[in-house]
Amino acid sequence: MMQFIALIIFCLSVLGIIFILFKKAPALAKLPQNGSAFHKGGLILKIENKINDIYLAFKKQIFLHKFLSWIKVITLKVETKTDALLHKIRKEAQNIDRDIKNKR
Repeated sequence: MMQFIALIIFCLSVLGIIFILFKKAPALAKLPQNGSAFHKGGLILKIENKINDIYLAFKKQIFLHKFLSWIKVITLKVETKTDALLHKIRKEAQNIDRDIKNKR
């Protein structure tokens, strides 16, 4: 029963889409091909340019943030490796000092 109801809803949806496409196809064909149906005024162009400038600045800041975060991660990895090497060197030096004291 549920499958039958789902099938009916599906068929009605497809018929609705087909109806809308046939009804709106002539109107879509009348639209201009260049994508713009009206001429933008100077004010609208200025606003669009300002928004694009803000967007580009924001995009540059995001790129800078990602780059600096990557540098921070690399620096922390190097610092961790350096700390491990220093710890190893100190331990070896302590062992050498202990061996020297034990030989006396």
